[in-house]
Amino acid sequence: MAGRARQETENKAQADAGKTMDKRSRKASRNPQRTHATILDAATEEFAAHGFGGARVDAIAARAQTNKRMLYHYFGDKEGLYLAVLEASYATIRNAEKQLNLAHRHPEEGMRELALFTWRHFLAHPEFLSLLATENLHHAHYLQRSGRISAMHSHLIDELSDVLRRGEVLGIFRPAVDPISVYLTIAALGFFYLSNRHTLSTIFARKLTAPDALNDWGEHIVAVTLASIRA
Repeated sequence: MAGRARQETENKAQADAGKTMDKRSRKASRNPQRTHATILDAATEEFAAHGFGGARVDAIAARAQTNKRMLYHYFGDKEGLYLAVLEASYATIRNAEKQLNLAHRHPEEGMRELALFTWRHFLAHPEFLSLLATENLHHAHYLQRSGRISAMHSHLIDELSDVLRRGEVLGIFRPAVDPISVYLTIAALGFFYLSNRHTLSTIFARKLTAPDALNDWGEHIVAVTLASIRA
């Protein structure tokens, strides 16, 4: 009898635990922000891995542990979700750049920090580079539909322009340096290295993905960037 009572108690505890888990699951599904973010994360992984054409809505829903109905509810369709992923990826790097506080740094220090930050962000977020490659294959077809992207980048250019102007006043930087050209230099040096690291490692018989090689390249980006703008 005691054994039977103990078994019944255990069964009830397991049933109660299951009900609690179901309740939590339903509560989570009613959290719009969490659901939105989960779908966005899953879509980022899928689009980065397979591109726009190869990504599947079913796979995104499965990754997010939701259904396609919820995906369409939040993002409209596959194109809307892809654009949201692009915007979120750009927002991540732009928001992080604001933490550099370039306006309160010495001009040379500010340029160094921006160059190293960009390089390290590329290293930490390979999905961002994959998404950029995909969207360039589409000639920025989807990004051109964004109503947020220009405003998102204006802060970066304004801060970079300020750093360059202050450097010019101090006699450190050349006059009238184009901030967009400077940023393109930084981004290009990082993007080319990482997008071609496997072929270049093979061609030159050098492991470009080794930690020391990556650190050295970051310093090289800083040196090239500063050399291109010094007075």
